[in-house]
Amino acid sequence: MQPHLLPLPPSTELAWSRRRWVSSALGATAALAAMAANVHAAGTQGPQRRMPVIFIGHGSPMNALADNAFTRRLAEWGRALPRPSAILSVSAHWLSRGATGVGVQAQPRTIHDFGGFPQALFDVQYPAPGHPALARETAGAVRQTPVVATEQWGLDHGTWTVLRHLYPKADVPVFQLSIDYDKPPAFHYAVGRDLAALRDQGVLVMGSGNVVHNLRATDRATPDGRVASRPWAQSFDDAVKAALAGRDDRALLDHARLPGADMATAMPDHYYPFLYALGAAAPSERARTVYEGFQSGTLSMRCVQFG
Repeated sequence: MQPHLLPLPPSTELAWSRRRWVSSALGATAALAAMAANVHAAGTQGPQRRMPVIFIGHGSPMNALADNAFTRRLAEWGRALPRPSAILSVSAHWLSRGATGVGVQAQPRTIHDFGGFPQALFDVQYPAPGHPALARETAGAVRQTPVVATEQWGLDHGTWTVLRHLYPKADVPVFQLSIDYDKPPAFHYAVGRDLAALRDQGVLVMGSGNVVHNLRATDRATPDGRVASRPWAQSFDDAVKAALAGRDDRALLDHARLPGADMATAMPDHYYPFLYALGAAAPSERARTVYEGFQSGTLSMRCVQFG
């Protein structure tokens, strides 16, 4: 797939999705104190309780159409979660370089950012509304870096393929934050900590990637199961599970030292969304495993909830 660079003012270039890039940084300066009022003015009432944080291993785009143990668990999870005022998704499929972007569309488009799949998958639409006001306020909540507000993205498959099962009516506003791929793990974790304030405004912070993800080392003919087909994939997933159980965030940030990391996170694009969720969770919040197992032999479908 060739990169498609979207036209922006000369001082700013944003890249959208995997291998699409952003250069430059502009930011919003909205104060968090005004966020609740703006949400109310937009007509969205948030719940009184603090929203949880979730991370989803999304796997193949075909999960959008599948009826399997993973998608059935997503549907159950969606029914159990409190209803959010909005969903902020950090997806492995919106990477940027040199800046962080936030989607401010009123009606974000469904992006089919893949190839070689059946037409039925390209026909899927997820017509959830956006939340421009809250998205712009989110830019002000991020203290680690300036954030670019843009209408030039939408909902990529890291977002809509799982939300289609969690919230099938597409009636909860959704917006995305990009991942600055130039930055180290500690940066992504710190941005996640900035995003934690949104939880008190009824926002569900969602990371979507895969703890173990190496498309060059999948076993496509392997049935879905609880155990990986390769020792390195199982070792890394087990190490992440153990670190989560003890909230050893330092070990999870230093993921390159975990067993099997040279294969499991050879490209960390799908691991980084996990760090946003980890950062948005308070240190006292333990991770609850919602789903664990593997697809295509080595893709960890681990899903967790904090709070």
